[in-house]
Amino acid sequence: MTLGQEFRTYAVMVGEDQDRLREAILLVSEINMGGTAIGTGIASHPDYAALVCKHLKAITGIALLTAPDLIEATQDCGAFVQLSGVLKRVAVKLSKICNDLRLLSSGPRAGFNEINLPAVQAGSSIMPGKVNPVIPEVVNQVAFEVIGNDLTVTMAAEAGQLQLNAFEPIIAHSLFKSINHLRAACLTLEERCVRGVTANAERLRSSVENSIGLITALNPYIGYEKATALALEAHRTGRGVAELVLEHRLLPPATLSAILAPEVLTKPHHRKR
Repeated sequence: MTLGQEFRTYAVMVGEDQDRLREAILLVSEINMGGTAIGTGIASHPDYAALVCKHLKAITGIALLTAPDLIEATQDCGAFVQLSGVLKRVAVKLSKICNDLRLLSSGPRAGFNEINLPAVQAGSSIMPGKVNPVIPEVVNQVAFEVIGNDLTVTMAAEAGQLQLNAFEPIIAHSLFKSINHLRAACLTLEERCVRGVTANAERLRSSVENSIGLITALNPYIGYEKATALALEAHRTGRGVAELVLEHRLLPPATLSAILAPEVLTKPHHRKR
């Protein structure tokens, strides 16, 4: 696969969660103001719920609406659980992406060394010249916190009894922490890491050319038995697959080049006969 495919996947992953967050926003836009203690509206004016919603919308600029069932809206913390779950989903994906960035940049010699992350500090205190992936590691740690906050929200929502939940303060505290810290983590990751990522083109080219995995692309052309024998020989001798194909005269050079072209290796295609 290409680095473009790899990073485009990250964009799709993040884009999916933007849609999920928009859905969660709609859920938390419902309010139960006017339901008073348990949602029945006792001791309130019949017009209070509509009026308070109108004025809150004007004050906040948020498209709030009064819940259709105020008793349900008073006792059910499902909207908070949903929002927290989406935040956890965001955190898990971001952490996974950061794991990839750390792995892809590992090295330079005892790792993948496919990409370079921008250096944001002097380097390792015990290994001169080493660039540590500190920004992805920061985002990893924020993700761990958000995942823990989600468990807190889950347990607090479950702990309510009948129409009241005495644990909404810890729900709000956990959600605000998750939102604020995730926001800061995303901005930091974009500004101080992703924006400065560069590719090690020569390293990538060398890895592809010396990969025994190339034999997968050649299998339809030279057959499974020959492909297996070639893979074993490449592994035993440390030589490249393409080099051995030409040496054994299994395919003409032009045909081999066409089969191993990047645009052919990285997407479905019709086999040329």
